[in-house]
Amino acid sequence: MDILSVIERRGIVPVIKLNDAGDAVALCGALKRGGLPVAEITFRTSAAEESIRRVAESLPDVMLGAGTVLSIDQAKRAVAAGAKYIVSPGFNPGVVGWCIEQDVPILPGCSSPTDIEAALEFGLKAVKFFPAESIGGLPAIKAMSAPYGDVRFVPTGGINEKNLTEYLAFPKILACGGSWMVKDELVAAKDWDAIAELTRSAVSKMLGFDLAHIGINAEDGGEALLAAQAFSGMFGWAVKDGNSSAFAGPYIEMMKGAGRGSRGHIAVGVNSVLRAQSYLEGLGVKFLEAAPGAKAVYLQDEIAGFAIHLLQKS
Repeated sequence: MDILSVIERRGIVPVIKLNDAGDAVALCGALKRGGLPVAEITFRTSAAEESIRRVAESLPDVMLGAGTVLSIDQAKRAVAAGAKYIVSPGFNPGVVGWCIEQDVPILPGCSSPTDIEAALEFGLKAVKFFPAESIGGLPAIKAMSAPYGDVRFVPTGGINEKNLTEYLAFPKILACGGSWMVKDELVAAKDWDAIAELTRSAVSKMLGFDLAHIGINAEDGGEALLAAQAFSGMFGWAVKDGNSSAFAGPYIEMMKGAGRGSRGHIAVGVNSVLRAQSYLEGLGVKFLEAAPGAKAVYLQDEIAGFAIHLLQKS
């Protein structure tokens, strides 16, 4: 899997500024515990190169990038230290050219059509949009991206839990960069538990897990319809009769025969099947094979006789 695909599956890239390289491993470990084994360590301080080296050695499963890369020299040092991709605040043709020559993924900062077209000349398919909120936010991305169908964006700057899901709902957003879960005061206090909890909250907000509906296996179509009508009579939920099932409102799906699961199935709604599946796989959950881009994917194992599947929210 290529690095940009991994970034898309993570959805959020924590942007880190470190004054002490000795904090790097503990900080990235906290991000990993919170559900984000990915980080962008910025060259805003002299500790960046050593921080990258320590994380790359101690936490090789963390997808590590180098941010605020302003020169080819910085890019070389970052990659030598273990960075897997490069991020720059603006479009620097020298840095972009070197990264392409070395086959190192790069997300250059682009804030205008001119920048985007420069990126296209280098064959890039994804760019950083910075500083996102200060230059128009999501409406600006939507307007500017219209002529560039294949380009995707990683907005950074002003992203937080309040606007995160709105950004990620736009298909041309690859992921969002942010620093709200790695606040300077928490890093200075070495409060790794607080950082892990803020990260966990951000991931939960991004994924949006909730109960979509419960499917119950009936003997046949007649029993399924009668059960749906019974729920309707009690709770006023409208019955929608289909070929393979009958719904009582959006909550209960009565299957007309043996469906998935020995007892039935439970559908868990998510904001992104791709990101939710990636997150759960990181917890060791296994899935049945599904077509790329599927709106529903089933877990391999049942729980209490119920098959479980993720369901893309509309």
